Amino acid sequence: MNTKLTLNIDEHVIEEAKFYAKNNSVSLSKLIENYLLSLTKRNTEETKISLLVESLTGVISLESADYKKEYSDYLSKKYS
Repeated sequence: MNTKLTLNIDEHVIEEAKFYAKNNSVSLSKLIENYLLSLTKRNTEETKISLLVESLTGVISLESADYKKEYSDYLSKKYS
């Protein structure tokens, strides 16, 4: 069952959302409905992690101050 809803949203945000909806061939109402559903939906399935993401886990330490250099060093070692 669909129900009307009145929202107060900044005019600029509405225009940007309309543009996005039009470019993605979806109504603004459906766009907002899908967004609200994604916020409230409880994910009961365990998230599956791809093999690529799993292989990258732990490659660099984010606690390091120079993680970019560490990652660069890792890539250099991997591909040399």
